[in-house]
Amino acid sequence: MKPFPAEAIKDVNVLVIGDIMLDRYWFGEVDRISPEAPVPVVRVARREDRLGGAANVARNIAALGAKVTLLGVVGKDEAGEKVRELLASEGIAAQIIADGTLHTTLKMRVLGRQQQLLRIDFEQTPCEQSLADLQSGTQALLSGHTVVVLSDYAKGALARAEPLIQAARSVGVPVLVDPKGHLYKRYAGATIITPNRAEMRDAVGSWQTEEDLTERAERLRSELGLEALLVTRSEQGMTLFTQQGRHHVDARAQEVFDVSGAGDTVLATLAVMRAAGLPWVEAVDWANRAGGVVVGKLGTSVVTAEEMR
Repeated sequence: MKPFPAEAIKDVNVLVIGDIMLDRYWFGEVDRISPEAPVPVVRVARREDRLGGAANVARNIAALGAKVTLLGVVGKDEAGEKVRELLASEGIAAQIIADGTLHTTLKMRVLGRQQQLLRIDFEQTPCEQSLADLQSGTQALLSGHTVVVLSDYAKGALARAEPLIQAARSVGVPVLVDPKGHLYKRYAGATIITPNRAEMRDAVGSWQTEEDLTERAERLRSELGLEALLVTRSEQGMTLFTQQGRHHVDARAQEVFDVSGAGDTVLATLAVMRAAGLPWVEAVDWANRAGGVVVGKLGTSVVTAEEMR
């Protein structure tokens, strides 16, 4: 593999649009069962908040040394304020739309001895005005950005993905999409989509052989007018489909500790490397390397430029 392109990455400026989340962790000790119900009692010793969803994609891009702007929606609540605080501490330029009708998407995890015991989710979809503001904000921010990343976690921020893609492509800015669900027609015109194995199965059905997967992937790529399609396949690695053919890389992880946010790291690395001028095959190789590093960490994490070197 060629050296890490640190100098080229300094000139990269990525616009990330999507579902912003806050990942909240409560760490504690478990040494007894509750007398009220057959559940463990966790004595909380430490609390930690991390950026999640599209915000974690932006955080990973910044960690690699590129410039990044985040556009998304949060609620007018404590979690939304925490998101703003964390973005500022990470040096991420943020255009945050405050929506008084929703609760900021929050995933709260309770861990005892590094083992996740419980997860509680708070989520609501943005109002129509917030979606309109998101679209106008995209138009205003496109100039000066090398690439656009859409991080879709099906929380509603990208309910109108089509005009966002069209706006970017009309000014020649590539669009990378991490999709959700099975209605992929709304991603038509994107440069690349990066479904995981389950998401790809939802979109094209189950495949029996690698040849079958290739046929289904090429059909989807053609239908959506994509330049490339990358299927992330967990322990099976990643498979890239382009007009030049199929390129597969095996998983690099030595030890899988936590897969939370791994897709964010892969997407961020792919966007940065592609914007830095690398061809798809090399960009995928770097993304695979980053994914192999981040799954060895606890919770939603990033891979830094130093680790990649």
